Amino acid sequence: MAYIVVATGNQHKVEEYKELLADQNVELKSLKDYPNCPEVIEDGKTFTENASKKAVEVCRYCDVPAFADDSGLEVEALGGEPGIFSSRYADTDAARIEKVLKNLEGKDNRRARFVCVIAIAINGEVIETFEGEVKGSIVDAPRGSNGFGYDPIFQPDGYDKTFAEMTDEEKNKISHRANAVKKALEFIEDEMSILDSEF
Repeated sequence: MAYIVVATGNQHKVEEYKELLADQNVELKSLKDYPNCPEVIEDGKTFTENASKKAVEVCRYCDVPAFADDSGLEVEALGGEPGIFSSRYADTDAARIEKVLKNLEGKDNRRARFVCVIAIAINGEVIETFEGEVKGSIVDAPRGSNGFGYDPIFQPDGYDKTFAEMTDEEKNKISHRANAVKKALEFIEDEMSILDSEF
């Protein structure tokens, strides 16, 4: 079985990826399996730049294929904030949610989207990037206890539940991360003859 490293220490993301890749003949490792891997500074100006940098640096350190994502919430009325700063918008998930809701006070436009960009690196170079998104709205107050991050205030279009009110299975069918993973898997399957020797 081939294995690939996901360049994150976020256990929530790792578990999501394990579920999304459950049917693939790939063993997923995370940075917890490489505790001495240096922290990658996310200083890019876009999701793609940050994902690419993480994938390359982790691939080079671990000397195995790696993929990384950068993802976040973009709120229209806030000019796209928190965007690439989603995980650094405040110190905790609760504080980040509170900040978004406070900044939206008095604004009628609640439209938002989650974005995820995945970069795959082999032999220390990015071979491709993939973007997934899910559109929706910001609700007035947090709802639900599942998920993580901004899930309790994001309600995807066509649903009456927030991400945090959905089961993992429900969320993983429509999430931004699932959409990006689907594109990445399609690429890997199409290019498997090229990648077989690398995995």
